[in-house]
Amino acid sequence: MGMQDRVGMKDLDAIVGRAAAEFAAAADPAALENAKARFLGKSGALSAFRASLGSLSIEEKKSAGKSYNSAVEKIEAALEARRAELALAKMDARLAEEALDVTLPGRGRGRGGLHPISRSWRRIEEIFASIGFEIADGPEIETDWYNFTALNNPENHPARSMQDTFYVDLKDESREGAGLPLLLRTHTSPMQVRYARAWVERFRGAPKVPPIKVIATGRTYRVDSDATHSPMFHQVEGLWIGEDVSFADLKGVYTDFLQRFFESEELEVRFRPSYFPFTEPSAEIDLQFGSGPLKGHWLELSGAGQVHPQVVRNFGLDPERYMGFAFGSGLERLTMLRYGIDDLRLFFDGDLRFLRQFS
Repeated sequence: MGMQDRVGMKDLDAIVGRAAAEFAAAADPAALENAKARFLGKSGALSAFRASLGSLSIEEKKSAGKSYNSAVEKIEAALEARRAELALAKMDARLAEEALDVTLPGRGRGRGGLHPISRSWRRIEEIFASIGFEIADGPEIETDWYNFTALNNPENHPARSMQDTFYVDLKDESREGAGLPLLLRTHTSPMQVRYARAWVERFRGAPKVPPIKVIATGRTYRVDSDATHSPMFHQVEGLWIGEDVSFADLKGVYTDFLQRFFESEELEVRFRPSYFPFTEPSAEIDLQFGSGPLKGHWLELSGAGQVHPQVVRNFGLDPERYMGFAFGSGLERLTMLRYGIDDLRLFFDGDLRFLRQFS
């Protein structure tokens, strides 16, 4: 029996032609791999020819094997060519789908900005730093002594009650103040005492203590929440203690601060007598605008006064030798006036329509 009789209808040239045609018709890689299996797989179109080689003579095997290998090479070449075509078509489709119109302007990322409270915070610190004040920061969880007693608040002061103050139960015995009455600070004034005591300790044994000039800005807390109040708000506290610091220095420093903060000299400032347990004499500082929608209106901005002798003693200083002034202002009030904001709640709502105005 001749070789062609053994192979029967599986003519190699016809197999190669069918393979090339099916590969060309494959629309995707999966269809192409299925077509490959029909020709090069174990049960593919060439398997019968390959199996018949074993029954041929040596001379016939040489000729048949050469023809077989040539057919395999042609089919594999057609397969790889189609694979490359499909890969290129896939890449072209992806590029067309993801094409960028370079004639259009770029899509920039959204730009953030400082919160208006943060803008005032930074501005205040820059103003006071320019006239020699240090910037101090301290804990928001305070002891009863620093928050009230050291500032000459008596034991029966109403601010010590649960109605006005957030008290804290600190479980960590290793933390400062563990076992003592703790609270979220109701004002930034405890930093007066903390900073002054650290300053005095630093110069212990020296002939005299250099002047203390410091401001402390930060969050404070009170059980107070309505349309005009928030349980968390911000204050700036200022302290200047020395041997020759007077109430007149308070008036000059704070008036200059307001003029620089509001960028206007058309401001009228008055110091109205008041009472605070940690200052004596004490004053409320009011501001009157000379122009704009608030022209002629007096607005309270700060509590201030000459530091009470008992508070000076709690600093570790002799009130007969050292004296000075302190003030405390609300950042929200200053910010509302500077930017014309009429609702305190806007600061805490997180409304981007409001916040983008300050970006």
